[in-house]
Amino acid sequence: MKHYNWEWRQPAAPGKNVRSDSGPAISLPPTVEPKPTRKTITGSEGIFSRIAFYMNPFDGRYEDLLEGNKKLNIVKDLTAGLIVAMVAIPLAMGFAMASGLRPEQGIVGGAVAGLLGALFGGSKYQVYGPTAAFIPVIGGLMATYNHSFLVLVSILAGALLAVCGLVKFGRIVTLVPHSIVVGFTIGISIVIAFSQLGEIFGFKERVGYGLLQQVQKTIAYLPNANWYAFALAAFTFALCRTLIKFSAFIPAPLIALGMGWLVSSTLWKSEGLILIKDKYGAIPTDFLVITTPQLPAMTAQVMYDLVYYVLAVFIVAAIESLLCSRMADRLANNTGIPYNPDKELWGQGMVNMVTPLFNGFPHTGALARTAVNIKVGAVSPLAGIAKFTFKLLMAAFLATYLEQVPMACIGGILFYVANGMVKRKEVREVIGSRNPYHIGLMIYTAAAVPLWGFMPAVLSAIVIFALMVLFRLVKKPVQQEVSRPAQLTGLRIMGRV
Repeated sequence: MKHYNWEWRQPAAPGKNVRSDSGPAISLPPTVEPKPTRKTITGSEGIFSRIAFYMNPFDGRYEDLLEGNKKLNIVKDLTAGLIVAMVAIPLAMGFAMASGLRPEQGIVGGAVAGLLGALFGGSKYQVYGPTAAFIPVIGGLMATYNHSFLVLVSILAGALLAVCGLVKFGRIVTLVPHSIVVGFTIGISIVIAFSQLGEIFGFKERVGYGLLQQVQKTIAYLPNANWYAFALAAFTFALCRTLIKFSAFIPAPLIALGMGWLVSSTLWKSEGLILIKDKYGAIPTDFLVITTPQLPAMTAQVMYDLVYYVLAVFIVAAIESLLCSRMADRLANNTGIPYNPDKELWGQGMVNMVTPLFNGFPHTGALARTAVNIKVGAVSPLAGIAKFTFKLLMAAFLATYLEQVPMACIGGILFYVANGMVKRKEVREVIGSRNPYHIGLMIYTAAAVPLWGFMPAVLSAIVIFALMVLFRLVKKPVQQEVSRPAQLTGLRIMGRV
């Protein structure tokens, strides 16, 4: 039985021979242009060499910035950073508030995460920040514990991510089948949508957490609904859906917030709309707030919750960031150095160990913002660094206005996010596979996430899939990243019989 280990290596120059450890030399076709070299980490190198490589921000991901018109490339990255910052501010506020945190924690945390990810991540294009997948995890934690405990959880999860990057576990995450990932995404979208029912209907009472509780309280509070809030949420949702179709350069969520502020401060000023400042007070502009980790009095329940939430943050950050990195390479038609999954895990570790200390919370690769980043022309991590600067500057300038935005607008934006998470094409792909086991896995995961919570749903789905593989009911997924001739030399095949 043959066993193969797959490892990426930098493509050689045209006409050069590439030799595997066991096999004949392969010659590149002369049409393939060489890319700038970068340090290649192989399994034979020591752990300290790998750390040195991971801690080097200039690791080859800036190769496209240095090609062609350098000044134009810099302008592209700066423009992308500005547009993504405008898109990210309302999303970051919404994700933070939906998770039981304050709006400025999303703004600051997203900016710091974007900087750290751009410096130490493994992707050229990925944008880092708060994401919808973390809402049920962080929301569940904050319902019982305080922010200091969340900081501790995030630091421990970040350390676990960094270790996994060091021992090169990046490719293992891709073994999770697509059916579970699609089901997980659908489940998270359901959680987000139902968590915003209170904001959309303008309830003064909290609808709480848990799908059944949210449905029961929504029905009970519906006679007291503020239909002006509902109309504003629907308008925000429709505006985001409409504007995004015209151009990726339009920061639809920020424009929707501006329209909501305008309506609530003029025409509907006396209609009882709940504003952000009514719920959270003024948004401070003192962004340098340090939060230290803290462990509550040790009990069996605290230990269980600590392990539970550390694993939950680890799983979400690892899966979403690696899926987002892979998506970014495809979307950008990257023909140069591909994303490095192991360095990406290391970068996620840095993000989640440092960001929460700045009054933040766990962050990961953001799919929608990464897509915007690529569509508006980003060519290197410089766009992520620019996003950090622009986001903090705009937040400081707009803080007085942001706190006057109605909560109904935040609900409409998050409902728009939830709607966009469900990719009909991906659902059709799973159904089109005609494999009843994978179709069942997708449906099971989508239902289990909102009913039972993130960790029980995902872990049980993975266990079910493992049993299916064991009993040969489904085939193990095979991940093939090679899709371009220039990458044929990026794959070293070490074979033994």
